[in-house]
Amino acid sequence: IATGAALKRMVAPGLVAVLTPVAVGFLLGRETLGGMLLGATVMGAFLALFMSNAGGAWDNAKKYIEAGNLGGKGSDNHKAAIVGDTVGDPFKDTSGPAMNILIKLMSVVSLVIAPILPVIGLFLR
Repeated sequence: IATGAALKRMVAPGLVAVLTPVAVGFLLGRETLGGMLLGATVMGAFLALFMSNAGGAWDNAKKYIEAGNLGGKGSDNHKAAIVGDTVGDPFKDTSGPAMNILIKLMSVVSLVIAPILPVIGLFLR
C-alpha cells in the first residue's frame, strides 16, 4: 500500500523534471535551454554534494554521541541527534544520489527534443 501511494506521489516531480526542459526549449528557445541546463547541472551537483555530506555528518554525529560524548545516550543531545539521523539517512542514501539522476534526465530530454526546437522561443519573437 505504501509503495503504491509513494509511486503516485512521485508522478508530479517526475513530470516537472521531464516537462521543464520541454517548456523552456519551446517557449524561450535553444540558448535559454542551454543556460537552464548549465544552471541545473551546477546547482544540482552542489546540492547533491551538500545532501550527501550533511546526511553523513548527521549520521556520524549520532554515533559520536552514542559513544559517550556530549552526554551519551538518553541525553537531550542524543534525542536531537536521532532526529538529525532520521533526516540525514534519506539525504545521504537517496536524495543526494537522486540529484545526479535528475540532472541526467533533464539533459537527455533536452538532447531528444533539440532537433525540433525553434531557434528563437515562442515568447521571444
